[in-house]
Amino acid sequence: MNRPLADAQPFTSRQHLAKAVEYADLARRSIGSAERQKFQQLEGRHSVLAVLADNDELLQERNASRAIQQDESSRMTPAAEDQVLRCLGAVLIMQWNTLPAKLQRELFDHAGDMGELLDTSAVREKIARFLHTHKNDETNGGAKERYK
Repeated sequence: MNRPLADAQPFTSRQHLAKAVEYADLARRSIGSAERQKFQQLEGRHSVLAVLADNDELLQERNASRAIQQDESSRMTPAAEDQVLRCLGAVLIMQWNTLPAKLQRELFDHAGDMGELLDTSAVREKIARFLHTHKNDETNGGAKERYK
């Protein structure tokens, strides 16, 4: 039964060039014109495929290089990341009273779990105290300045 191999890798440009050279050699040594023409067609096909494979390899290298450059440029410094987290946290606190009670509880539980394993209750206590102290911050307008 002829079925393609699942793990078959496409030829590289070098492999296609090697095949083209092999078929060119076979064409030179062939006795009949039909055989020579067959080998010349195979040589031409592999020459074209070598160019296409080379172009594909160059594109893959360029895309990989761009992906690395984009990844490096999108990385944040720890200070920038800290600023983003502070801003998100400030907005969350400013909107705390508008959140459904179930969501408030889930967020509180998850935030409490962010502390060290042995320090979870202390972290939860600090968070609860902070939320109670700042529960009306969104109405006084001063909360925004505090978290910058």
